[in-house]
Amino acid sequence: MPYGRRYAKPNETTRRALLGGTLLGTTGLLLGGTAAATTSLPSALAPTVASTDAWGARPPRSEPVVLAQPSDKIIVHHTATTNSRDYSRAHAFELARSIQDYHMDHNGWIDTGQHFTLSRGGHITEGRHHSLAAFDGGNSHVVSAHTSGQNRLAIGIENEGTYDSVAFPSTQYDKLVELCVALCASYGIDPYEIYGHRDFNATACPGDRLYALLGELRADVAASVGGDPTGVSWPLLRPGDENERVRMLQHLLNEHGAALTTDGIYGPATESAVSDFQRSTGAIVDGLAGNQTWNQAVRNRENGDSGSAVRAVQHRLGTTVDGIFGPVTESAVRNFQNGRGLRVDGVVDARTWDELLG
Repeated sequence: MPYGRRYAKPNETTRRALLGGTLLGTTGLLLGGTAAATTSLPSALAPTVASTDAWGARPPRSEPVVLAQPSDKIIVHHTATTNSRDYSRAHAFELARSIQDYHMDHNGWIDTGQHFTLSRGGHITEGRHHSLAAFDGGNSHVVSAHTSGQNRLAIGIENEGTYDSVAFPSTQYDKLVELCVALCASYGIDPYEIYGHRDFNATACPGDRLYALLGELRADVAASVGGDPTGVSWPLLRPGDENERVRMLQHLLNEHGAALTTDGIYGPATESAVSDFQRSTGAIVDGLAGNQTWNQAVRNRENGDSGSAVRAVQHRLGTTVDGIFGPVTESAVRNFQNGRGLRVDGVVDARTWDELLG
């Protein structure tokens, strides 16, 4: 079985984890823990999710780590397995067990890699243990293993099938919309923060046909939860460039462990740092700062944060560059967001980063 063959690194200690938020019953969000046979979301838009107990999961090899911080994006995958014509719930449970077996026995992981699995018949199962309980508890999420460099930040959804050239089934698509609506509503995730696996790692996942649907998926989710469905578009920087975008890139790379002079010059040291960062996150290693590099490099920054990424924000906004995100920086961010027609919340998210680079 090819489950997990798209993951860039088998060592879970290098992977990022998902984080979760409080689920409000009035908005149709995921409720209930792993002890329940199924978990019903309390609205017409909310799908039913079968827990690990319901589909007969093995115990995890060790207890999954839970982090007390919300996720900020959703990453869509395909399982790269046979496009089964068995649309039954029993088949969905068998799929969930097969994936767990592969991830634990072949990849050496502690449990299923993703948080949710969606079968071709439209049945949703909980992936890694405690994912539903973490959602129900609020402001926490389970450390997982679905996208190198992003597992501390993103919810992972695996969709049964291979969608390089085969169309994504309408039943499966409708359930994917419902699940993304529930997750976006609970976490406050903007629809533009729905991505494909290839937006971060060197992979073809989730297949050309499913990846081509992500714009429609964002729009359909936005129709229910509001927000901006337009995907983020990053600039392409390359050796020889000299500008403020390069300076911001250098600050961001320093945030991830580089030691660059933030001079705005894309020279050999910056190219080498980009390549090293790409290699460490499972991205395509080409020394060019494009889509995957920016997606991996940016992190939400807000009042109380500090570091080189905050310096990048401060430099761009013309405030004191001390690397401390305090009230003055927050006010400057809010003013910038207001002037650019963005959501004014003082948080430098992907959309605000994108505008700062504009």
